[in-house]
Amino acid sequence: MADLKTIKTSFERQAEAVNLRPSLGQRTVVSKARIVDGLKCEIEEGPWKLTADMAKGSGGEDAGPTPGVLGRAAFGACLAIGYVLWASKYEVPMSNIEVEVHTDVDERGRFGSHDQLPSGYHRVRYIVRLESTAPEADVMKVLDMADRHSPYFDNWARALDLERKVEIVR
Repeated sequence: MADLKTIKTSFERQAEAVNLRPSLGQRTVVSKARIVDGLKCEIEEGPWKLTADMAKGSGGEDAGPTPGVLGRAAFGACLAIGYVLWASKYEVPMSNIEVEVHTDVDERGRFGSHDQLPSGYHRVRYIVRLESTAPEADVMKVLDMADRHSPYFDNWARALDLERKVEIVR
């Protein structure tokens, strides 16, 4: 397990590198999702392979977490990891960090029952639990900086340009 000094050194080294050479931090990341059977989906990115599926009651086989579980998990994990990174940078002692993500949805939007309803989340709330001997102001500074610089917080809080390209094989 990496200690906080190692995490801080790595975090600061990477920040310095992209500040000195911005092109190092600009890239396109590619993830592929492919249906392999029914609703079962294999996801691949670099060396990582994941499986997503829907519950049996939704027509799937429960072969893996749903896309919603993976999305909420990505959001919570991104925040939790960011808290550790920024706590190490500011040398604020924090441990047992947990992020609980709550999302409100109206399924009628997903099923097309009401075209005016969004098919995604209406509201997202998250609860951060942690242990720290530091003053509350220091802990809040870490959390605020981490949230402000979290890729997933940004993705979920801001509208993104989406572009679809279709390739039909005959």
